[in-house]
Amino acid sequence: MKYLRLVLVLVGAVLGSVSWAQAPLPDPPAVAQWLLRLNAASRTRAYVGTFVVTSGQFMSSSRIWHVCDGQQQMERVEALTGEPRSTFRRNDQVVTFLPVSRVVIRERRESLGLFSELLSRTDSSVAQYYRLKIVGRDRVAGLQADVAQLLPMDALRFGYRIWTEQKTGLVIKLQTLDSGHALLEQAAFSELHMGAPVHMARLSALMDNTQGYQVRHVAWVKTSAAEHAWLQKVVVPGFVPVHCSKPTEGGLADNKGRTLQCVFSDGLASVSLFIEPFDAARHTLAQQHAPLAMGATHVLMRQLGDWWLTAVGEVPQQTLALFAQGLERKK
Repeated sequence: MKYLRLVLVLVGAVLGSVSWAQAPLPDPPAVAQWLLRLNAASRTRAYVGTFVVTSGQFMSSSRIWHVCDGQQQMERVEALTGEPRSTFRRNDQVVTFLPVSRVVIRERRESLGLFSELLSRTDSSVAQYYRLKIVGRDRVAGLQADVAQLLPMDALRFGYRIWTEQKTGLVIKLQTLDSGHALLEQAAFSELHMGAPVHMARLSALMDNTQGYQVRHVAWVKTSAAEHAWLQKVVVPGFVPVHCSKPTEGGLADNKGRTLQCVFSDGLASVSLFIEPFDAARHTLAQQHAPLAMGATHVLMRQLGDWWLTAVGEVPQQTLALFAQGLERKK
């Protein structure tokens, strides 16, 4: 998960809707090799599609335009439900238009594309914590898809069922499953046009046209937990540091740039730790330390002396608890 970004999670199909192939299914490839193909497909294809999101009792939909030219990739995400919002991404540049308030937010983010968290790392360590199983074949948004499942080796992470377009390997549907294989969340295209004539120049012009909007800049700089006297004394199996950053002075007005965000990933799932000075006025409602959850996304909040920790991740609550218990302030 990246800096408090809007998470698009789609839910729709019935678990039993997979059409089983009559011909023998191929042996599963190596997990890392399989993920590399998915990752490449998500970054090199042009498409236009409608993305429908349901998580728990919440549902939303978005229209997505995606294009790349080998060096740059661009994406436009237009919210079709809820408050109007348009988000443009050009490599690591992100611009969000909020028409109701006439505000534009400019920032930089490291990832780009749908299911970017699922494809954040593709090294061989993923195979230590997930087992790949070929399930069958199906049709999604009118496209032929291969269906595979990533089964977790322990209780610290969820499993995934993934539909990939047969010719390209593009992920077109994703389910997150709990330890009993029950559906927590589902992400899928309801309609998708591969190879659509999406023009990068047109998207760039829309992205750069901020006339009539108040532009706000959110700037984060890279740092490390150690630089701020924090130590993760307990290593959560499989999760390694991905990056750590903080807002520049004035980047977040409410804490004057003192929030620290550290992201950990096991190659599929990610956990973000937000550490900030404790503020009784802002944190009063959260003082019961009650765990929160929506679909696969869990949140844990806890006071650590003069500091406040918010742990967020698409992982079981016990995984967040391990991160919280292992975080220590250096003397």
